[in-house]
Amino acid sequence: MKKAQAANEVAAIHGVITDQAPVDFRALGLAGCIDRLAAPLREQGTTVRWETPHHGVEIPSGTAGLPYHAAQEALSNALKFAGATELTVRLAAVHHGIRLTVADNGAGFDRNDRTGNRPQGFGLFLMSIAVHEAGGTATVDSAPGEGTCVTVTLPLD
Repeated sequence: MKKAQAANEVAAIHGVITDQAPVDFRALGLAGCIDRLAAPLREQGTTVRWETPHHGVEIPSGTAGLPYHAAQEALSNALKFAGATELTVRLAAVHHGIRLTVADNGAGFDRNDRTGNRPQGFGLFLMSIAVHEAGGTATVDSAPGEGTCVTVTLPLD
């Protein structure tokens, strides 16, 4: 019963995945909170795979917000634009930090396309700025027909 309730607290509103309940990193951990965000993708038939270390990745609750919001943006874009059938979320500890990767097998896009043939939002751009201001790196690799991979690496010290 609790799982169904948790899934209902996450909704896609105009293609943007929104968690309507307070995010509880202490209870669910970062991976659990991100996994909740994937509910609308699963509902549309997308297979969501997780790759995390067996021992988990320990992240202070105060630091978990930025990778959570980066995942929210990447998952929202996958839901709204990609048409993906498969999506992989990776969460890994790296030297003094954490790396989040969200990759899909969807439509992809040409980042250099300025012709107006693709939606021009600010979500990935603003996410990249926030990550850089926190001392991290953000990359978006995509090509038409080859899916999209968003990678965010953040320091934890």
